[in-house]
Amino acid sequence: MSSGADLFVVCKQCGSEVSPYITECPYCGHRLRRRAPKLPRAGGHGGSGKSRRPGLGSLLGRSGSRPAPRARATALRERSDRWATERPYGTITLVLLGCAGWIAANAEPIWAAKLIGPAEGDWWRIFTTQFVYPGTGGGGAYAFVALLVTALFGWLLERRHGPVLVLCLFLAAGVAGVLAAEAVYTFPGVLGGNAGALALLACWAAPDLRALRTGRHYEGDLLGAGALAALLLALPFALPSASWLAGVVGGAIGLVVGLGLRADG
Repeated sequence: MSSGADLFVVCKQCGSEVSPYITECPYCGHRLRRRAPKLPRAGGHGGSGKSRRPGLGSLLGRSGSRPAPRARATALRERSDRWATERPYGTITLVLLGCAGWIAANAEPIWAAKLIGPAEGDWWRIFTTQFVYPGTGGGGAYAFVALLVTALFGWLLERRHGPVLVLCLFLAAGVAGVLAAEAVYTFPGVLGGNAGALALLACWAAPDLRALRTGRHYEGDLLGAGALAALLLALPFALPSASWLAGVVGGAIGLVVGLGLRADG
């Protein structure tokens, strides 16, 4: 009888050539062997019939410190699915704070004025000014667009990476935008969350922009995202209390962060 590495064996009863991995001849029914040999595994030893157990290096990947690509992709997908099934609490918090700031600016302008202004002496204003929108002169339209972009792209981004990234990115981009505007302009007008909203939008769109550049398939609506980004950048030219520079800085920060993140993680 030939070994398991042969392409075929010859039945002693009828002389037919049959597969070495069967126990009975399909032509005459003659018993060839008691049990079929084990199929050789990729990377295993020839006809020894023994399979090698994966070592520590194969479990961790080639580098010995990172998991295998398939296991890593599965873990990232499971984490993404977990975020997708939970409510976007980070995005909800940002939208509610923005709504409260707009209501306060319309109901109690004097109280809302304490939350805005230069950061000199009151460092916390660089955070609170991101949630205050002007009550007049188109402030309602500005608040609607900024909160809409925050809600939409914050939710989409939170499904990928969770609420911590959304909150930190929004606040960090807003603070950077405020500081940039104060460094350039003598009387900077920095109200609202256009910087944070553009950061969330750019961070979400970054993987699709990278896929577009390399000619790979992407599922996002880049045209719609671009239209909303252009609207947010154009609104400050009609509203003296909003800063286009803060929006540009926020968008740039979001784009850098998004390019450094995995699209499925």
